[in-house]
Amino acid sequence: MKKLSKNEIVHKKIYNSLDEFKHQLNIWRFEGNRIVFTNGCFDLIHLGHIDYLAKSADLGTKLVVGLNSDLSTSNLKGPNRPVTHQKSRSAILASLFFVDAVILFDNATPINLITGIKPDVLVKGADYNLHEIVGGQVVSENGGEVKTIEFLAGYSTTSIINKIKAS
Repeated sequence: MKKLSKNEIVHKKIYNSLDEFKHQLNIWRFEGNRIVFTNGCFDLIHLGHIDYLAKSADLGTKLVVGLNSDLSTSNLKGPNRPVTHQKSRSAILASLFFVDAVILFDNATPINLITGIKPDVLVKGADYNLHEIVGGQVVSENGGEVKTIEFLAGYSTTSIINKIKAS
């Protein structure tokens, strides 16, 4: 069997749809892995993102990141976003050793991914109330947990963009 290059390993972790990901999910479920899901735009990856994702990964054995596509990010954040395109954002996320899969989605929310994956743990930032988290009810009804994680103070993509604009 051919050994994969590091670049091939990174790109093998990126999925363009839930359908593409289902086979890998079934293998992980069969192996008894605890699936953690989180999502976001992850535009201009910074220390706050790394902290959040690492803490999310610690809640299970496989971390799946739903990544807002360029279209979805622009719809959520405005016409000047994302700063970095989805190909770049997905590769950066997939290169993190504690991220096991990145799945792109075009919708405003990841509800279709959450419903299809039925993660054991759904994670969002602590700026959300538990009852407001999209997909929380689906996860709870399937025996999973919904968790929030405090953000690392002083780190945000918007503040980085504003600092760049000011300089």
